[in-house]
Amino acid sequence: MKKILFTGSGVAIVTPFDENNNVNFSKLGELIDYQIDNGTDAIIICGTTGEGSTLTHEEHSDAIKYCVEHTAGRVPVIAGTGSNDTEYAVRLSNEAERAGVDGLLMVTPYYNKTSQEGLIRQYEYIANNVSAPIILYNVPSRTGMNIAPETYYELSKIDKIVGTKEASGNISHIASVAALCGDNLAIYSGNDDEITAIMSLGGKGIISVLSHVAPRVAHDIAASYLEGDVIKSRNLQLEWLDLCHDLFIDVNPIPVKEALNMMGWNVGECRMPLAPMSEAKREKLRASLRRHGLVD
Repeated sequence: MKKILFTGSGVAIVTPFDENNNVNFSKLGELIDYQIDNGTDAIIICGTTGEGSTLTHEEHSDAIKYCVEHTAGRVPVIAGTGSNDTEYAVRLSNEAERAGVDGLLMVTPYYNKTSQEGLIRQYEYIANNVSAPIILYNVPSRTGMNIAPETYYELSKIDKIVGTKEASGNISHIASVAALCGDNLAIYSGNDDEITAIMSLGGKGIISVLSHVAPRVAHDIAASYLEGDVIKSRNLQLEWLDLCHDLFIDVNPIPVKEALNMMGWNVGECRMPLAPMSEAKREKLRASLRRHGLVD
């Protein structure tokens, strides 16, 4: 059986920016501490929610290095190092490995996309040129392509590919992946409203946005299922479903950064091309946070 990088809830952590739109490393450290102190089981740095696509190469590398150093082994650190440029994905991954990450999060190629055969070739090449375990990242709504179950099966034969973050939103698709790959591929939900459902198919947890504002809840939804308390997991999932949805009322990570700011975290705004939320959406989000006692 392959190494499982983590079980439970990993936070796809935001990248905080200061008033000059520079990475706010001290605030990032505060966020990391808050997450770990409240049960989060892994830190995923420079992913979609971390706005990795608008970070310069230096910012990307520095954020990963800072995260590893600040986390100091308390929980695993997994770095988003995927790219539609295969060689650049390897370069980023090698730098992340030198920084000491525990794993790599590798999104499918976007914009130029590829065929299923191209996916297999891409991931085989990357796996042959890195040393850290890889979690695939399937998010068709952003990349314009989907990893087919049969492709997952071929990729699961590669030793360094140990898991996937599944954000397709297609439970039938994920069931097929689980049936084909079994223990050769750990499945993590990429959507907070599907944690319990995916874990019922053998999933190992969640790579979460909800965890930013309710880390203990995200952890408990996953951990209670793993501990055999399916009812608790289901009830928590349904209780917090409204906030799971409202954190995606606009393009991620616009709402979660707005929510953190409402809670007093001062993480700054998203970089362009992402734009601030409308006032109507902001009030809907605030009402959802208020219902759960997260803001006054």
